[in-house]
Amino acid sequence: MQIKIKKTKDDVKLPSYAHPGDAGLDVYSLENYELKPGERRIFDLGFALELPEDFVAIVKDKGSLPKHGGLHTMGGVFDSGYRGEYNILLINLSDQSYQIEEGDKIAQLVIIPFARAELLEVEELTESSRGAGSFGSTGKK
Repeated sequence: MQIKIKKTKDDVKLPSYAHPGDAGLDVYSLENYELKPGERRIFDLGFALELPEDFVAIVKDKGSLPKHGGLHTMGGVFDSGYRGEYNILLINLSDQSYQIEEGDKIAQLVIIPFARAELLEVEELTESSRGAGSFGSTGKK
């Protein structure tokens, strides 16, 4: 599958897959920035995409950032009709500052097809084995 990409800033490192078979395209910081504990900030990525109509780009964490730095992505759905510059909203959930350097991997984009739902309002839903069970409804083990 080919997707059109346009640079919106000079000298941007375009998204790339690190390994064959990876689902997520790594995206890179354009700047040096120290993200303080509890701080959230938008990082511009320097590119725009043209996705096919029934596809979406979902922003996901890089595995090492939450583990080692406490960083987490927030928001993160880019619809196919969006043609503006992509960006990433990061929050630092740790009690330590985290230094982001220009060129660091800061998130990943997963491009997936989706089905558009038609909602049908009803008075009752069909019974299921789970029912209305929510958080912890299946127990600890």
